[in-house]
Amino acid sequence: MSKHLIRVSPILLVIPFLIVFFLFQLLPFYWVFKHSFFDDFEQTWGLTNYYNIFQSKLDIKSILSSLSLSFWSTLLGLTIALWGSYSLTQIKQGRLQHILLSFTNMSSNFSGVPLAFAFLILLGANGCITLILRQLDIGVMNIKSTSGLILIYTYFQIPLGILLLYPAFQSVKREWKESADLLGASVYAYWRYIGLPILIRPIIGTCIILFANAIGAYATLYALSGSNYLVIPIRISALITGDVFYDPYTASALAMLLMVILVTITIINQFLISPKKIGEKS
Repeated sequence: MSKHLIRVSPILLVIPFLIVFFLFQLLPFYWVFKHSFFDDFEQTWGLTNYYNIFQSKLDIKSILSSLSLSFWSTLLGLTIALWGSYSLTQIKQGRLQHILLSFTNMSSNFSGVPLAFAFLILLGANGCITLILRQLDIGVMNIKSTSGLILIYTYFQIPLGILLLYPAFQSVKREWKESADLLGASVYAYWRYIGLPILIRPIIGTCIILFANAIGAYATLYALSGSNYLVIPIRISALITGDVFYDPYTASALAMLLMVILVTITIINQFLISPKKIGEKS
């Protein structure tokens, strides 16, 4: 009897998780997927919603804006995160390194409405830094413009990138660099033939995570500009909450396109970092 209970109890413990996963993951996904093919005007099923998306200037603009913001913030955030995570590994383990890691971890959770509020206080139309720069007759950046939004997106990409890359840089042992120096290898040769082949997987994986993090961002942008700057999440929100342009079926199709973009990028990521490809590059 006791043996039978021991075998059954792990399954019973998983059941609540499976119920929650079904209710909040699978069931909404099924609803979105199904209704993305429903034409509310003709009351028929088909690809009309997807066709309308690529005929709508607003939808095309939201897709292009999302891709542009995600690409540039990922590129800039990843570049700075690479230098930051490498610099952390060069600091001796102690209180300073612990403080910097704790600050990075805290910063990675500083996003959404609080981040938008902080940038408005600092660089908004009447922000403290903006007022100081005006007194000095120095031009200021409009944080609601494309360049300003790239700056904000990059800000919350950097700490996440550092946290993801720091363990990878820790796996690169100092002894390998010392051995390469003794054998006469240059800094370029060391990173080309030793460091980069080891780090290429985490770098590409981090790039994918940062891109997904940016393309799905909603709260920060909405708090800054409302619906004035179109990206895919803002457009989806406008379609399911608007009184005039209420269209949950087109919103479902946009959500599916967003998922297709993320799945495609993930597949490319798996292809690029497969062991066979890594071996060919090395």
